[in-house]
Amino acid sequence: MSRQAETHSTMMGYLLWIFGFMGAHRFYYGKPITGTIWFFTAGLLLIGWIIDLLLIPGMSQQADRRFITGPKSYNVAWILLTFLGLLGIHRFYLGKWLTGLIWLLTGGLFLIGYLYDYWTLNEQIDEVNEGLDHQTGHAATV
Repeated sequence: MSRQAETHSTMMGYLLWIFGFMGAHRFYYGKPITGTIWFFTAGLLLIGWIIDLLLIPGMSQQADRRFITGPKSYNVAWILLTFLGLLGIHRFYLGKWLTGLIWLLTGGLFLIGYLYDYWTLNEQIDEVNEGLDHQTGHAATV
């Protein structure tokens, strides 16, 4: 049985779980709806947040099956978004210089763009990785 490439680290999930009452780990694993619910309910009043300790390994495996591996790391992009997202550093990392500059000058486009990136960052990384694989002639791995 071959092992698939890891796109989303379990360790990173636990690191983001520390901020999980805001839903960061759920966004990371590609679950924006429940991430938003966690954000507005403090992790469903902290009960769901605690239960997620047991669910993170399964969420990691699902994300590994769902997202595309490539030269841009999901872990790096998510660290940059979580800690420097208002400055657009994650957008610079993905090669999106214009929007990175806009984020830098407007505080994540007045927070709306910052929240948008929590919803869409995994797909943005997929697009970049898929595009880079096509440019270099390598097949994208799913």
